[in-house]
Amino acid sequence: MNIQRLNSIVSNDDKFDVFYKERPVWIQGISKDNMAKVGFIDDFEEKDVSIDELYER
Repeated sequence: MNIQRLNSIVSNDDKFDVFYKERPVWIQGISKDNMAKVGFIDDFEEKDVSIDELYER
Protein backbone atom coordinates (compact mmCIF):
# COMPACT_ATOMS: atom_id res chain seq x y z
CA MET A 1 0.00 0.00 0.00
CA ASN A 2 1.24 3.52 -0.56
CA ILE A 3 1.19 6.42 1.89
CA GLN A 4 -1.44 8.39 -0.05
CA ARG A 5 -3.91 5.50 0.05
CA LEU A 6 -3.25 4.88 3.73
CA ASN A 7 -3.85 8.56 4.54
CA SER A 8 -7.09 8.40 2.57
CA ILE A 9 -8.24 5.38 4.58
CA VAL A 10 -7.34 6.97 7.93
CA SER A 11 -9.12 10.24 7.12
CA ASN A 12 -12.28 8.51 5.87
CA ASP A 13 -15.18 7.46 8.10
CA ASP A 14 -15.98 4.42 5.94
CA LYS A 15 -14.75 0.93 6.78
CA PHE A 16 -11.94 -0.54 4.70
CA ASP A 17 -10.58 -4.09 4.83
CA VAL A 18 -6.85 -3.66 5.47
CA PHE A 19 -4.58 -6.62 6.12
CA TYR A 20 -1.06 -7.39 7.33
CA LYS A 21 0.18 -10.92 6.62
CA GLU A 22 -3.34 -12.28 6.11
CA ARG A 23 -4.57 -10.73 9.39
CA PRO A 24 -7.15 -7.92 9.45
CA VAL A 25 -5.92 -4.71 11.09
CA TRP A 26 -7.07 -1.21 11.86
CA ILE A 27 -4.70 1.72 11.41
CA GLN A 28 -3.96 3.54 14.65
CA GLY A 29 -1.40 5.98 13.26
CA ILE A 30 1.15 6.74 10.58
CA SER A 31 4.74 7.85 11.22
CA LYS A 32 7.05 9.80 8.92
CA ASP A 33 9.41 6.86 8.40
CA ASN A 34 6.88 4.91 6.28
CA MET A 35 5.63 2.94 9.26
CA ALA A 36 2.10 2.47 10.60
CA LYS A 37 0.92 1.46 14.05
CA VAL A 38 -1.75 -1.18 13.59
CA GLY A 39 -4.05 -3.07 15.89
CA PHE A 40 -5.05 -6.59 14.98
CA ILE A 41 -8.79 -7.16 14.82
CA ASP A 42 -8.52 -10.83 15.84
CA ASP A 43 -6.79 -10.10 19.19
CA PHE A 44 -5.42 -7.22 21.28
CA GLU A 45 -1.96 -7.17 19.71
CA GLU A 46 -0.49 -3.91 18.38
CA LYS A 47 2.53 -3.60 16.13
CA ASP A 48 4.53 -1.09 14.08
CA VAL A 49 4.69 -2.32 10.49
CA SER A 50 5.97 -1.03 7.17
CA ILE A 51 3.25 0.64 5.11
CA ASP A 52 4.46 -1.40 2.13
CA GLU A 53 3.34 -4.60 3.90
CA LEU A 54 -0.28 -3.48 4.27
CA TYR A 55 -2.83 -4.30 1.62
CA GLU A 56 -6.56 -4.19 0.86
CA ARG A 57 -8.82 -6.97 -0.34
